[in-house]
Amino acid sequence: MAQKTQFPPLEEVTKPMLTTAEYCHYSNFAKQTAWLHACKENGPVRAVRIGGRLGWSTKAVKQMLGVAA
Repeated sequence: MAQKTQFPPLEEVTKPMLTTAEYCHYSNFAKQTAWLHACKENGPVRAVRIGGRLGWSTKAVKQMLGVAA
């Protein structure tokens, strides 16, 4: 059985960028939806391409969800 990843509360996250898995966990989006938003550049948070991977601004995600930064 696959091991579930534990994510800290978003209020405690201090790093500048979230991974796609973290972004999907906090925003409750499926990975396919996040990738579609990144590809079409039309999602609530704009993805940043970092060495072939996607990064999502922690500040923007907190703003989107109404969490104090």
